[in-house]
Amino acid sequence: MVTCYLRYVIDPYKLEEFEAYGRIWIPLVEKFGGTHHGYFLPAEGANNIALAMFTFPSLAAYEDYRERSKTDAECIAAFKLAEDNRCILSYERSFFRPVFE
Repeated sequence: MVTCYLRYVIDPYKLEEFEAYGRIWIPLVEKFGGTHHGYFLPAEGANNIALAMFTFPSLAAYEDYRERSKTDAECIAAFKLAEDNRCILSYERSFFRPVFE
């Protein structure tokens, strides 16, 4: 199991646009076999940092999702939405493995 952690630097004046982008991706990740844990938007503190986390059964499953998302019409539309409205200034992607006991 691998969890992808995304840390976004967003335009704080385009928070609604970023939230709409996040709402699109939650079911798309699940469509490709992942479990989305949500998007986390600024509340207190920095007003330009947002987070997202989702899990796939393996790194190979995640990589398959990434490849398939490049040709999926819904994913392409989501990528274009963020590109057109420029709500995301930059992002970092990290991977984690859980420890339960």
